[in-house]
Amino acid sequence: MIRPIVAYGAPVLKKKAVAIEPDYPKLSVLIDDMWETMYASNGVGLAAPQIGLSVRLFVIDAAPFAADEELDAEEVKTLESFKKVFINPKIITEEGDRWAFNEGCLSIPDVREDVQRQEQLTIEYQSEDFKTHTETFTGLAARVVQHEYDHIEGVLFTDHLSPLKRRLIKNKLTAISKGLISVDYPMKFPNKSKRK
Repeated sequence: MIRPIVAYGAPVLKKKAVAIEPDYPKLSVLIDDMWETMYASNGVGLAAPQIGLSVRLFVIDAAPFAADEELDAEEVKTLESFKKVFINPKIITEEGDRWAFNEGCLSIPDVREDVQRQEQLTIEYQSEDFKTHTETFTGLAARVVQHEYDHIEGVLFTDHLSPLKRRLIKNKLTAISKGLISVDYPMKFPNKSKRK
């Protein structure tokens, strides 16, 4: 089932999410819904807070990034096969040089800005069967994980921007929160006027 994506301004996007227990009700249904919602909105990642659930869960399928012509063959191969569910993730280390990449977010449509992030991270997480894994990601794979991880920490990519950049996009963000935008996927707008 495709679920509406919560727009910028919703309190759930600014809350630190809580851990998921193995007996979480209908977890497999939720994960299936998240994949379906993410694909329907042409995303490469989706975190539970983006559909209104403050739990530590996100899904990633980075295959669309593999089409980037500037990537080397190894990174293309990594991205093509990078499809994972992350439950209760915890970043262990972030290392390497900071580099800029133009990021966007399904909860903040039509806004894209360069965000600086470190090039490598090691993360511990549980898969759908609650087995624990520790993996290291670099480049775009690391960036997608960092972006989605931010969501479960109550952080948006716009929080990484300079005060000047945030002022420059303030009107756009206000319009998004009020639903004064056109999107081609279902959304919930926190400050949408009820009057017709």
